Amino acid sequence: MPVRKGLAVRPEQPGAFEHLSRRYALQLGAFGLSTLNPGFTTANTEQKAGAARADNCILLFLNGGPSHLDMWDMKPEGPREVRGEFQPVESSLPGVLLSEHLPRLAQQMHHTTLIRSMNHSVNNSHAAAVYAALTGHDRGELGGGAKPTDRPSPGSVLAWLRPPENRTLPYVALPYKTKEGANGPLQPGFLAGLMGQTYDPFWVLNNPNNNDFHVDNLQLPVGVSRERMKNRSRLLQGLAGGIPIQNERSVSAIDDFRNQVFELLTSNAAQQAFDLERESTDTRARYGRNIYGQSTLLARRLIEAGTRFVTLSWAEHANATWDTHSNNFTNLKNRLLPEFDAACSSLLQDLADRDLLDRTLVAVLGDFGRSPKINDRVGRDHWNSCYTVMLAGAGIRKGFVLGASDRYGATPTENPVTPGDVITTIYRLLGVDPTTQILDTLGRPHEVVPKGRVIQEILA
Repeated sequence: MPVRKGLAVRPEQPGAFEHLSRRYALQLGAFGLSTLNPGFTTANTEQKAGAARADNCILLFLNGGPSHLDMWDMKPEGPREVRGEFQPVESSLPGVLLSEHLPRLAQQMHHTTLIRSMNHSVNNSHAAAVYAALTGHDRGELGGGAKPTDRPSPGSVLAWLRPPENRTLPYVALPYKTKEGANGPLQPGFLAGLMGQTYDPFWVLNNPNNNDFHVDNLQLPVGVSRERMKNRSRLLQGLAGGIPIQNERSVSAIDDFRNQVFELLTSNAAQQAFDLERESTDTRARYGRNIYGQSTLLARRLIEAGTRFVTLSWAEHANATWDTHSNNFTNLKNRLLPEFDAACSSLLQDLADRDLLDRTLVAVLGDFGRSPKINDRVGRDHWNSCYTVMLAGAGIRKGFVLGASDRYGATPTENPVTPGDVITTIYRLLGVDPTTQILDTLGRPHEVVPKGRVIQEILA
């Protein structure tokens, strides 16, 4: 198994930068750059996983547990207490039915693969289920917020092993830092974890549906023009030349980060990626004039600008959206499904129309599904034993369904699949060997996904 290091040292390691750390920190702070997340660095990127089928990935994470029974594994012939209130509609994939409240997405199903036999060991803890879904590491019911010892997100691994050639933001997460409950900690699975904060995502937390939407961390300091910032960059390079150093690789890493910061602040392309006003009024309306629709549109623009991985978490906190323990049908019908239908169908349509879908992987995941039996609050509870996810685009078989559930949607009847299998497959499509060993900040090796198989049946 290949063993890969990122940078020789990481900024969070005590004493890592020896003589130069304080001076560099002062210099970076003086130039107004200290608020930028250092989530973009260079790395040696040769892999043994074979040629990448995908250049980038958009992950729509339906945080809270979307109801597979009311979306894309409906049971119209099942008992009343299971089948629910919604009617199925035909899709562009013959024989595959979707909810009547996903009419536009139904017409994009010929691009996709549905996996209807997902399962894992976590039923109670959102945190642990999210962690399993996003990293492939199933730790059972062990909950809790994000920790420095967590396994990294795929976006973080891609930022290290396959940074964008055009030096743009490699990994972006939006529009929320989803919490484990309204007042809880940040959920695990979104950060770089044991790889160190260098590879955390660049967070976009302002609402892109607002008329005054902007990204604070990419704004030049007040009164500083692009040309003046470039002059400061040249001055900083001159100052750095006189610093005594003991570790040339450390300096090279910081120099590279600094140069990328300046490029992002002074690049028209980087600024334009976040300028949704460049999209037509009709396009913005088609995605949905809400925080999730516009975030999905922004994800497409970021991919077009060169970002490698975008994760969209569809909830402010774990219980805010898809966790429909009560009023399941009202919430799905009036809010959740129409917004998701508009955003996801528009994304697939646009990527296909722009000839981007063959090199862009789209993954629609959740932490689990919902219970077959409707509870006394007209809701559905957590259900980890069987649920559905959707994949489309680069390297994914078009118009295919893998696996099946029983007549209640309660257990897989064929081809059971785990989150580890899905994440392993995503890595393989992105050209990363899932057996690669990464080193934590103490130099200890960890396999990227220790338990997971490439799902060969869904590959084109």
